[in-house]
Amino acid sequence: MIEWQWCGFHELSNVELYEVMAQRLKVFVLEQQCFYDEFDGLDVGAHHLIGWRRNADGGRELAAYLRVLAPGAKYAEMSLGRVLTTEKARGSGAGRELLARGIALAEKLHPGHRIRIGAQQYLEKFYQSFGFETISEPYDEDGIMHIDMLR
Repeated sequence: MIEWQWCGFHELSNVELYEVMAQRLKVFVLEQQCFYDEFDGLDVGAHHLIGWRRNADGGRELAAYLRVLAPGAKYAEMSLGRVLTTEKARGSGAGRELLARGIALAEKLHPGHRIRIGAQQYLEKFYQSFGFETISEPYDEDGIMHIDMLR
């Protein structure tokens, strides 16, 4: 079972922030061998959705994560980004639940705004299943093919 946390940057504890950043680096930099500056300056103004699971010793570990950026922060539209599920949580449905919750919370936070994402191209059908439409040709971003999508 996943416990969901929705918060602003300043509401994250040091331990929570450390775990989020550690998992983002593990997934995006180490697993995907994508060497880029993870610290892009957008986290402070973002809202963060974090899915926690209990581990064998009763502690919490991150299972899923995304951030919501306000309209104008990165794109004219609001955006979802840094969407991830950890290796242990993949195949469990955590990613689908994360995105569904993220969309609902983003729309509540910024009603009437569209959502733009820069998605890895291989996830196009996944995002289409949530109502996103592809609005760009594929492009290389840090060695991984991406597409822009809008909902």
